[in-house]
Amino acid sequence: MTAALPQRLVSPARQIPPAGEAAFTSCEGTGYTAAADMADLATRVRNLMDLQSRRPSCLPLGGNLFDVVTTASGEAARAIVQLMDEVQIDGCGPVIEDPVRSWLYWLVPPGSSARWAPHQYGTCLGQPYQIVLPPIDQAEPPGAYWLRPFKSDRLVPPGPLWDLLDRFQPTPAPHEVLLAAELRAS
Repeated sequence: MTAALPQRLVSPARQIPPAGEAAFTSCEGTGYTAAADMADLATRVRNLMDLQSRRPSCLPLGGNLFDVVTTASGEAARAIVQLMDEVQIDGCGPVIEDPVRSWLYWLVPPGSSARWAPHQYGTCLGQPYQIVLPPIDQAEPPGAYWLRPFKSDRLVPPGPLWDLLDRFQPTPAPHEVLLAAELRAS
């Protein structure tokens, strides 16, 4: 013979409040550290959470993501952006403008830094550096913003960019020493 399970009687008029959004908190300062083989994944998940929350996100350069070419901003650089709008299908790939430093950050395919010939008007960095991306929907100052936002997986082609930098010569030219201070080495 089987015994009936106890049941809790619930009023049919009972109101159940909505659960609300899930809240994720940072583990920083709690003493928690990710396992050695999961540290990279944990960092990437936190960065995606930052993007989702419309906060700046720090991402590593190189790998499977992108490298960055840094140039001066200004009229000459804006002319290059407009020409790249014509060179690329659907407009120029992603470009970040930093009005505080008067720089443009052009997101180029990963591995470009290894093939980038020294250039007076643009510096290309990849691994081991990191860059802080502005929130994905930030399209104007204050602070760094997306002059040209991401569109699918398209990046700025380094060959035409190199040629246009040579032609338009945006100044003042960035220097690797200054960039290394701005972009974090991992």
